[in-house]
Amino acid sequence: MEPIFDLNLALARKLRALSASDEGADFLMRRAAEDLSDRLATVERRFPRAAAIFCLTKNAADAIAGSGKADYILRVETDRPLLSGRYEGVVAEPETIPLDPESLDLAVSLLTLHEMNDLPGVLVQIRRALKPDGLFLAAMAGAGTLQELRQSLLQAEAELSGGATPRVSPFADVRDAGALLQRAGFALPVADLETVTVRYDTMFDLMRDLRAMGAANTLVERSRRPAARGLFLRAAKIYQEQFSDPDGRIRATFNVVWLSGWAPHESQQKPLKPGSAKVSLTNVLSPEDKDG
Repeated sequence: MEPIFDLNLALARKLRALSASDEGADFLMRRAAEDLSDRLATVERRFPRAAAIFCLTKNAADAIAGSGKADYILRVETDRPLLSGRYEGVVAEPETIPLDPESLDLAVSLLTLHEMNDLPGVLVQIRRALKPDGLFLAAMAGAGTLQELRQSLLQAEAELSGGATPRVSPFADVRDAGALLQRAGFALPVADLETVTVRYDTMFDLMRDLRAMGAANTLVERSRRPAARGLFLRAAKIYQEQFSDPDGRIRATFNVVWLSGWAPHESQQKPLKPGSAKVSLTNVLSPEDKDG
């Protein structure tokens, strides 16, 4: 499988963002952690062993701890500096879950799965690490994220050079994400979408936040040549013309796909097999219903 993302570059940019510690640039992670708290609050059970897997910060682990439903919380990250905080941590190779089979009751991942080259494989590893009837919850960027930036850059580059190079990552849509859960062997898979719209004064303010998140371009097929300043000036003008509000501020869309699934267990509700229904639909519908 040809890689889409340069994982070494992605890690280097995450570490650089961590060391810079730009206050306020973690707003998406903080929001995702708050949403995680809300989702855990609706689950009526305890999780003796939980893990926050590739979450970059301690926000996810804090959300699990704040739920009061976990006795033990482990963090798994790709580099030691990402493991700051009071939780036990394990350093793992990218896209590798170094945990024993059926060792977790809860696995959580926030805002990194969209940068995996082998997302199906990572999901399978997480499912295998869960005990039967263990829960998986994750948030990742989905299709439509940064669509305004993508369109502005593509249009500007096409105007100036007659072509375009990839500058914004591809993202899976919510239906594909749900199908990946099913393919990985999760039971009762659910994928839903939350759209977050953030407003900025200019495109350059948005790009500054993306760099502070460590979310700049890490595509393998990215251009290695420095982009001309004129490209970004033209893109910023297009962005302002096409995606601004009446007050002049521009909009940036972040579509967050939430995933949930359970490791299979015999106690879980299962769909009926085709042809196993006990009542015919014909007997349920009235003559008026059947005739339309």
